[in-house]
Amino acid sequence: MTPRSQLVAAGALQRSDGLWLMHRRPLEKHHGGLWEFPGGKVEPSEIPSETLCRELHEELGIELRENDCAPVAFAQESNSDRERSIVIVLYKVARWNGDPVSLEGGAVDWFTPQAVTKLSKPPLDQVLAQRLFGDDPLLSTRMAAEVAIEVRSHAGADRKSGTDD
Repeated sequence: MTPRSQLVAAGALQRSDGLWLMHRRPLEKHHGGLWEFPGGKVEPSEIPSETLCRELHEELGIELRENDCAPVAFAQESNSDRERSIVIVLYKVARWNGDPVSLEGGAVDWFTPQAVTKLSKPPLDQVLAQRLFGDDPLLSTRMAAEVAIEVRSHAGADRKSGTDD
């Protein structure tokens, strides 16, 4: 059975000065020129935090550990025309080794939370930024609990079905 959703892990990297890293997608890719939280598709044999560590190494040349990734929000496409709708789990990352650079095209830069919310972003990244930087302090707590439940249920479903997508 093919899963109805594609799980994606993304990272919200925060420097000690309070600035946040965003990645500008290469122009030739889907959503080209828009800013996003870096990350990538979760493989069937991975859990999202493993994916994030792998993807940020491939895309940005940095090293991080799974326990440095704290889930903070998720966003899900509704009524997608795609075969599989996208579900993005966003992790806050405050510790890593190396200086992030864009290794797969596009660009990276550091922004204040206010500047991140004003960047042109794909729709799900807009939702993630609002949830990460929104004004409701209880929203983050509720979102973290919902993210943990979603990640556990998705990982269990993939492992049971043995999908190779």
